[in-house]
Amino acid sequence: MRPHSFFRQVRSVKLLAVCALLAAGTVLGGCANRDGMSTGALPDDYRTRHPIVIAEAEHVIDVPIASSDRRLTQGAREVIRGFASGYNSSATGTVQILVPVGSVNSGAASVLRREIRGVLVGAGIPATRLVEASYQAGGGDAAPIRLSYTAITAKTEPCGNWPKDLVANTTDNKNYDNFGCASQANLAAQIANPMDLLGPRAMSPIDAVQRGEVIKDYRGISSDTGGGTTINFN
Repeated sequence: MRPHSFFRQVRSVKLLAVCALLAAGTVLGGCANRDGMSTGALPDDYRTRHPIVIAEAEHVIDVPIASSDRRLTQGAREVIRGFASGYNSSATGTVQILVPVGSVNSGAASVLRREIRGVLVGAGIPATRLVEASYQAGGGDAAPIRLSYTAITAKTEPCGNWPKDLVANTTDNKNYDNFGCASQANLAAQIANPMDLLGPRAMSPIDAVQRGEVIKDYRGISSDTGGGTTINFN
């Protein structure tokens, strides 16, 4: 083999290797590209697509009332107390008591609204924050008494957005629009204090008794021996 031919072949192999590396780098760079204009309009992270926000929301429960009822059931009382507990921990505004009018149970509902007021007041809601109103209900069904209040709540946008056919769009291997919405909504519903998402709470006061027990354990002194104060670091 001639020297010139040999060096030309070496240069060709090097050139092919460089081209292969450049091609591989381009492919990897395309996979790592998170630009929405390049990879699609939907964000890759469902937490970005369905963020949990702090906003005002209405909290509502319906208390079912039968036309023959003359007093609240024990189960209804427990539900109302749970509603009042949620109000006491998250709201300071008014609580609306909406009583049905024109329904078959409107008479029973008008009587039981007084008992509902008593349960709410007994659960710690001031009577001055209870506002009664009526709403027109159909005559054929037993309409409930509705209790509601507004409070700052952690929530997401409503789920169920399906703008595209999932069967027809499978080649891009991207998350569909509704992906992760239910998980985010469930997480938001489990947050007891939405303010925890905005910042940490203040530290609680020091428990002097517990602090003394911790120091005793650190020093290796049993609480029931009354021994000396020698510190054993071994």
